[in-house]
Amino acid sequence: MSQELKDRTKAFALRIIRLTEALPRSRTSDVIGRQLLRSGTSVGANYRAACRAKSRRDFVAKLGIVEEECDECIFWMELLVEADLVPEERLAELMAEANEVLSIVIASQKTARTK
Repeated sequence: MSQELKDRTKAFALRIIRLTEALPRSRTSDVIGRQLLRSGTSVGANYRAACRAKSRRDFVAKLGIVEEECDECIFWMELLVEADLVPEERLAELMAEANEVLSIVIASQKTARTK
C-alpha cells in the first residue's frame, strides 16, 4: 500500500501543479493558487516522510501533517469554486481524489494508533 499511496500522492501533486498553472491571472487566484500549490505538493512529500518514520508514534504524527495538508487542499479548491475562479466540474475529480486520500490517511492513523 505504501508505494501505491506514494505514487498516488505524487500524481495528486502533479495535478495540483497543472491546475495552479492554469488558473486565471488575478491577485485572488495567485494567492489561493500559491496556497494550494504549497499544500498540494506537501501531501506527497509528507507521506514519503511518514513512510520513513522512526517509530509508530512518529508515523502517526507525520500522517497527521498529511491529513492537515490534504484537508487544506480541499479548502483551497472549495474557495476556487465558490469564488467563481474555476468551474466545479473541472475540480470534481481532483477534489474526490483529495477526499479519498484524506480518508485513507485517517484510516491509517487509526490503525497505527490501535496496534
